[in-house]
Amino acid sequence: MGERATCDVLVIGGGPAGSTIATQLVRQGRRVVMLEKDHHPRFHIGESLLPGNVALFDKLGVREQIDRIGMPKFGIEFVPQEGPERSYVDFAEGWDPSKGQAWQVRRSDMDEILFRHAGQQGALTLEGAQVRQVTFDEGGADVTAQMEDGSQRQWRARFVVDASGRDTLLANHFKTKQKNDRHNSTALFGHFRHARRLPGKREGNISICWFEHGWFWFIPLADGTTSVGAVCWAYYLKARDKPLKDYFFDTLKLCPELYDRLKDAELVDDKVHATGNFSYSSDRATGDRYLMIGDAYTFIDPMFSSGVFLAMQAGFDGAELVATALDRPADYPAARTAFEERMRVGPRDYSWFIYRSTNPTIRDMFMHPKNIFKVKQGLMSLLAADIHHGPAYRQSLRMFKVVYYFVSLTHPVRSWRGWRRRRVNIADHGKLRGETIQTNPPSKI
Repeated sequence: MGERATCDVLVIGGGPAGSTIATQLVRQGRRVVMLEKDHHPRFHIGESLLPGNVALFDKLGVREQIDRIGMPKFGIEFVPQEGPERSYVDFAEGWDPSKGQAWQVRRSDMDEILFRHAGQQGALTLEGAQVRQVTFDEGGADVTAQMEDGSQRQWRARFVVDASGRDTLLANHFKTKQKNDRHNSTALFGHFRHARRLPGKREGNISICWFEHGWFWFIPLADGTTSVGAVCWAYYLKARDKPLKDYFFDTLKLCPELYDRLKDAELVDDKVHATGNFSYSSDRATGDRYLMIGDAYTFIDPMFSSGVFLAMQAGFDGAELVATALDRPADYPAARTAFEERMRVGPRDYSWFIYRSTNPTIRDMFMHPKNIFKVKQGLMSLLAADIHHGPAYRQSLRMFKVVYYFVSLTHPVRSWRGWRRRRVNIADHGKLRGETIQTNPPSKI
């Protein structure tokens, strides 16, 4: 096995969360090791960013690199299940008009930029290193990783950061991972060339298209390809009785507008992917010598494209928590409590809307957002990931909910039907067969 090396912090995972916290920690003067089981560039879905990401890229010093690979994105198009009506909302309509732009990016490109940047800043970055064992004690942790040549390497770390994504290493290890009983969705998706896009400034905007069994995303990328996927209820994908590609195209036909945009398009590499239920959370994000960030801590429905923002923001916040743990241990318990609460803010805000996405009232409010009581500003701040804006944002979000409940009560039959439909939608139908996203078996410890 060789000699055991030492470091201050060992980061498991080289995605946006891991790379962000590794960069911030080396800037504190820490000895940081970051282990990534794959090799960059590697495929990852989740190409749509939010304006809240822009400031984080600025702080990291990579904004110009992201701008070079990104497709400018200024807002969202909502497409109803039926009819010609469309709704267009701009991020600049939120409480902070300066948060008016983001990008669509190939995650393979963006993730590699962040990973290489962490290495350039001073982190020891290793690819093809899959963590197999983590053993904690009062002084830190022993971490063992298997390298792709079959050898093993071991580190002694004062602190461990789990940014392992859907592998959720520490949550599985400590048995803190919980299925989200309030949500249950699946996805199938592919990439297309020559898809018809929106004209002008809206070309790079994401389109959210509702259909009977869920919703579609339509994400234009800078290289001319377009990411198209269906987030659907588990029962729908479990009912698949034909090859995945054929089922995907049949699904696209359920949204005539989207299908029309793809009538002259070509499926890249003739590939369609599927992924099973991805809604989960850990009952805690921290421990005495560790923390979990990004998808290693929680994952919710991607309707609002919040995943990368929440992961990177947790990287910044987590770096401060690690500093407290290592430099001011007496302050660590209080800092942990504050960090745990901050980690719950984003998922809680977004989940409230996600859980009601099948309700006609919510869809009406998205399609026809009014600014009575500043509710539209609150909604657009949420969609822009300006979720820590302050009291004004909080008040407008509360008023949005008040309006929602009032309108729901005035349409009791419609609301009851929406609630009943959702109960059917979130039923557990077991593990999805034919999942194609995970090309390697997850790490186990």
